[in-house]
Amino acid sequence: MRSDLEVADIFRRHGHAYAQAHDGHLGRVERRVMSAIELCRTAALGGHVEACEDCAHARVAYNSCRNRHCPKCQSATRERWLADRQTDLLPVPYFHVVFTVPAEVAEIAFHNKAVVYAILFDAVAATLKIIAADPRHLGGEIGFLAILHTWGQALTHHPHIHCLVPGGALSADGRWLGCRPRFFLPIHVLSRLFRRLFLERLQAAHAAGQLRFSGTLDGLGDPHAFAAATRRLRRKNWVVYAKPPFGSPEHVLAYLGRYTHRVAIANSRLVSADETSVTFRWRDYRHGNAPRLMSLDPHEFIRRFLIHSLPDGFHRIRHYGFLANGCRRARLAIIRQLLMATQPPTTAAASEATRPLPRFDPTVCPCCGGILRITATLPRWRAAPRPPPDTS
Repeated sequence: MRSDLEVADIFRRHGHAYAQAHDGHLGRVERRVMSAIELCRTAALGGHVEACEDCAHARVAYNSCRNRHCPKCQSATRERWLADRQTDLLPVPYFHVVFTVPAEVAEIAFHNKAVVYAILFDAVAATLKIIAADPRHLGGEIGFLAILHTWGQALTHHPHIHCLVPGGALSADGRWLGCRPRFFLPIHVLSRLFRRLFLERLQAAHAAGQLRFSGTLDGLGDPHAFAAATRRLRRKNWVVYAKPPFGSPEHVLAYLGRYTHRVAIANSRLVSADETSVTFRWRDYRHGNAPRLMSLDPHEFIRRFLIHSLPDGFHRIRHYGFLANGCRRARLAIIRQLLMATQPPTTAAASEATRPLPRFDPTVCPCCGGILRITATLPRWRAAPRPPPDTS
């Protein structure tokens, strides 16, 4: 049975004590994430009263925090984003390609989020573009969507990038080059090039003084120690894998919805929380994706949640190739014309699959379907400031 427990409840119950205990190590971004989630959809952020024109239904609606790490604020954002992306879909197979990094790289990334996450995006994009442009493979320009995730099912730090790629490329002479059935690009070639490009960029960042190390990684500040570490990483297998293509544009959108605006853990995975533990559901990928329960100390749960906070201004969803923002409309129009000339007319079933997604309309009365009107506004209130941590 689904629990009504929320991450916000855990932060409200244990967040103040956690902030006091970790005052010297809690950054501005993490503090803002905690505060936003605690206050989301409460009287503290204000709101309004809505009443239906046709029936007696009325309700109070409090404002959302709109923080991108908040589990409650992503649903409506995801719906709007998916509806916008629907116009970008092509009637071709779509592939899901995932790029992961070894644990040693993940640890460096944890200490240098903005720099290493940007390197990860850059290396993934360059890898896909270079291999796809090779005449031995596709021989043209591809387009793809890249999404950064930094967590595993147990909330540990596991940065990786999900890519959604239409199965084909636009050639330099203006032809559409479809990929082979159920095959996109050779995984072992992608893996080796990704490893080389990532490590080259990481070494350049180190040489430029852009990386910072502390704790167990403190020794990597030395150029010789860092060079030795990268040599070891070159001998490791970097995992890249691709899933089978999707069956229809409808499946693509459904799949996208599970990845684009996800946060470290959804409220639906929480089972229970008390003074001593937080229990949540997770899947053990190493044992056949078996469902399991994990219980953590509340402070450890909060720590694991907050390590996935992204730096200010960092974009975790990016578009590349013919799906890049600057050229997407023009390139997609060309590709659609090429596909129409080489493929049979769209069937009724395909038209049904690409029917516009329904959007949640907050102005519709849930009781009678009438129109909800705002009858009063509720101002924000400011709680008394928390006392400073005890340093005695």
